[in-house]
Amino acid sequence: MRHLFKGLLAATALTTGLLGAAVTAQAAPMVIKFSHVVAENTPKGLGAQHFAACSEKKLPGKVKVEVYPNSQLFNDEKVMEVMLLGDVQFAAPSLSKFQSYNPAMQVFDLPFLFDDLAAVDRFQRSDAGQGLLKSMQDKGVLGLAYWHNGMKQLSANKPLMTPADAKGLKFRIQASDVLSAQFDAISAAAIKKPFSEVFTLLQTKAVDGTENPWSNTYSQKFFEVQSDITETDHGVLDYLVVTSAEWWNDLPDDIRQGLSGCMDEATKVANEEALKIALADRQKIIDSGVSKVHALTPDQRAAWRDAMKPVWQKFEGVVGKDLLASAAKANAAK
Repeated sequence: MRHLFKGLLAATALTTGLLGAAVTAQAAPMVIKFSHVVAENTPKGLGAQHFAACSEKKLPGKVKVEVYPNSQLFNDEKVMEVMLLGDVQFAAPSLSKFQSYNPAMQVFDLPFLFDDLAAVDRFQRSDAGQGLLKSMQDKGVLGLAYWHNGMKQLSANKPLMTPADAKGLKFRIQASDVLSAQFDAISAAAIKKPFSEVFTLLQTKAVDGTENPWSNTYSQKFFEVQSDITETDHGVLDYLVVTSAEWWNDLPDDIRQGLSGCMDEATKVANEEALKIALADRQKIIDSGVSKVHALTPDQRAAWRDAMKPVWQKFEGVVGKDLLASAAKANAAK
């Protein structure tokens, strides 16, 4: 009888221990990793930080969001693959990275398609722009939000006032067929390399120039290894915040709703900061005296636009005539 009683006590203790372990496991917050490639003080960096803080505040004890900037975990060439494998849950690659998931996403790379960032924003908020967010779910990718970085400028170690000034130069670009065609159109060479390598490429003269918004040019110190920057505003470099469609749809409703609300907040923060940072970083570069900023006249900008606009026709069949028209319409909605 005594042995039976001891057995019951042992069984009870074991059961209690297992239940306690289960409760502890359930109480552990879900770890969510957000990987990106830029500095923390950029629009994307600030947006990611706000998303993390908001999520942990709205979902206390349920989620822990870890943000990894500056390619600490993965570069944009690798992050999509590991996201679909579950190694990270959020990423925000530039829009150029999605051509293999949906060729229509190349609309954002077309040169001189958008007059300014306000036009980009109008298109992204339109039905056509919002439709692109969900257009890659068959590949496992769900777009949650567009985050601005800004309009791109051309840099080199010489002023680029006309398309002829770029002839024969090598420009680092993202892995984008449109951007490659863009530089082909002005008889320049396009070199596809990861963002994390750009400073070294410029410093060692492996490439002659690049195209980047002001925030990237300043935060990554590209201006320190480029003597001239031309304000072309020839294209947009924005980001798409993405997650695994399967992971997102399998989340408990309360967590998904909480994260969604925080993504809306973070998007507002990132996009408001984009314009502020662009203006501030542009001025910091001018004040540094290291790199000279050149403004184009309306006629000079028109010459650049005319030289690159044939790229639209080249990719019209891939992007889609209706989508191209919707994007161009955003300029007229001022």
